[in-house]
Amino acid sequence: MAKSEFDLFLQEEVQKQKGVAYPVKAGLIERLTTKKLPCDKLHPNPQDEFMFPNVGPNYEIISNYEKQIINNARTHQDVFDEPIIVEKLYPHGYMILNGHHRWAAAKRLKLSRIPVKIINLALESDVKKILENSRHNKRATFDMDEVVFRADDAPWLEKKLGFPYGIKHKKRIRLGIPALFYHLSKNGYDIWLYSSSYESIDDVRDYFRCSGVHVDGIITGMAKDKKNTESRKAGVEKLIANKYSVTLHVDNDMILRTEKSTGKFHEYSLDPGENWSKEAIAAIGEMEKNGKENANG
Repeated sequence: MAKSEFDLFLQEEVQKQKGVAYPVKAGLIERLTTKKLPCDKLHPNPQDEFMFPNVGPNYEIISNYEKQIINNARTHQDVFDEPIIVEKLYPHGYMILNGHHRWAAAKRLKLSRIPVKIINLALESDVKKILENSRHNKRATFDMDEVVFRADDAPWLEKKLGFPYGIKHKKRIRLGIPALFYHLSKNGYDIWLYSSSYESIDDVRDYFRCSGVHVDGIITGMAKDKKNTESRKAGVEKLIANKYSVTLHVDNDMILRTEKSTGKFHEYSLDPGENWSKEAIAAIGEMEKNGKENANG
């Protein structure tokens, strides 16, 4: 498929899906493993830079992937090192979340099937339901990639999940996260987790459930270098921000407390070491005390 021909094909694909297709949740069996699906069942994401007229597909990248596919076929290796990440669509097919150029290379080479990982992202309806059911007007936000989850060789980790949960969930979380989440919930905070990676919210929620930890909202796929995810995040975040009068942004070395009504903010420093969660709990207690005094005074 030549460059101009493929550009035309992409435009036609977008028109086919426009006003017809929308994301739906995939079942557990569908999400459980990487599977090979027909290229024709995958559709480009109209909100991705890949589809922007002023950005568009990078044909040099596509060409490099084509060479990789051909080389891997010669050496009997998998088509790609990583599967293409997709989201299930109604009435049929899947929308590409990550891997447009790899899909384009496979499509141009007329491959019949390619490796795919199906995930569920938080839909706007999910966020609205969480907010409607919440009785709290305070929230605490965490970056899953930088604050909550840690590398296996990092210091100060919670124990691995026991059998059989540890078979499915191999990640490790920071020491003190369960205690901190419990303290926040007990003090009337909803807990929202954010990740730039494309992980299924069902798998993340199940991990924390197995850890005995409650979380309220999970927003994944917020890649910072993607214009479409930035706009998606802004829309979701607007819904969430309107709900809460107080927000705590909990980071590795600080907690930032913001008040919606006044616009005031306060910073509390944290030592990112072994006593991180103890310091965070103490800081939150001080914030609660100061907030009550300010309200009464």
